[in-house]
Amino acid sequence: MLASIHFFPSLGLLLVGVLLEFYVVNALLARGANAYRVWCGAIAAAALLGLGYLLEFARFAVFFPVNLATWLNCAAIVEVVAFFLLAVRLAMPAARPADFQAQRRAFLQTSLAAGLVAVPATVGGFGIVRRNRFQLSEVPVPIRGLAKDLDGLRIVQITDIHLSPFLSEREFARGIDMANETRAHLALVTGDLISRPGDPLDACLRQLARLRADAGVIGCLGNHEVYTGTSDYVTSHGARIGIDFLRSRARLFRFGDAAINFAGVDYQKFMHPYIRGAEKLIAPGATNILLSHNPDVFPVAAQQGYDLTISGHTHGGQVDVEILRQHVNVARVYTPYVRGLYTLGKASAYVSTGLGTIGLPLRIGAPAEVSLLRLCAI
Repeated sequence: MLASIHFFPSLGLLLVGVLLEFYVVNALLARGANAYRVWCGAIAAAALLGLGYLLEFARFAVFFPVNLATWLNCAAIVEVVAFFLLAVRLAMPAARPADFQAQRRAFLQTSLAAGLVAVPATVGGFGIVRRNRFQLSEVPVPIRGLAKDLDGLRIVQITDIHLSPFLSEREFARGIDMANETRAHLALVTGDLISRPGDPLDACLRQLARLRADAGVIGCLGNHEVYTGTSDYVTSHGARIGIDFLRSRARLFRFGDAAINFAGVDYQKFMHPYIRGAEKLIAPGATNILLSHNPDVFPVAAQQGYDLTISGHTHGGQVDVEILRQHVNVARVYTPYVRGLYTLGKASAYVSTGLGTIGLPLRIGAPAEVSLLRLCAI
């Protein structure tokens, strides 16, 4: 089931790309375009779409260098966007140049067509350039009944690193430096260290070994640890470098006379019963915090009695567009908890946008972040 959910976005993209290509080919042929050139281009485009989809499967991707596989997958996504823009342009009725109004209409159509290319290219270029400009997000997190000795506790979170051709080790090192500069009481790593098999996992762990906090570093695993088959390796190597990945396990910390309990779970399969048995990890009399890579478990965690859930996974949508005060992004297909702080009754959840990217090396409206959470009594 996890595999089917993981590949569902790629399958959806493939189907959309095929439908758009079918429309574009028929529209071009109807307008008298050279049939040989159209069909040659269509075959090449279809091959790239199919290849981009197959590269999501580890058994197929192993036959390609990881850099090539990553960029071919990216090219397939760009191709779908290009087909969409071309389809919009071809849907515009052709103006008859018989009179001034027709010539004016043709000019406006040409200008619009140019805008369809220029605006996405400009915005995309901006998102590519700024994708790895990390920001530090300082977030006060109110918790009812928080013990006096926990009031002001600082927790720094790093998540969704995705060390890959889209994010270098040197760039990631800046994120580690930023986290260390917060001098947090506790540090968290909440999953998705790399994107696909062959990505530099050891380099990622080498940088994570530099992460420092007064009480230590703990974490949980994400869906890409499952996808790449690296869950056990990350867990064991993490233990050697001082990172305790909590896998259906809890760890109690004491600050002064107060206790705070962190429970961690592996990535929770979509549309499966969430965090079964996690209620057994709750420590009576302590503040209880759940580490879960995917944030859609939040309502269940709140019901079980967790005071706070800390997650990542969504990248804040990665490409987030605000329309009429509504945020439109891919992550909303899966969860209403996309970015920032949420409350449900007495419980809270924080969802970080993370550091890395997948699919496309760009971020728009969802800047990469290192998150510093400060617990506050209310």
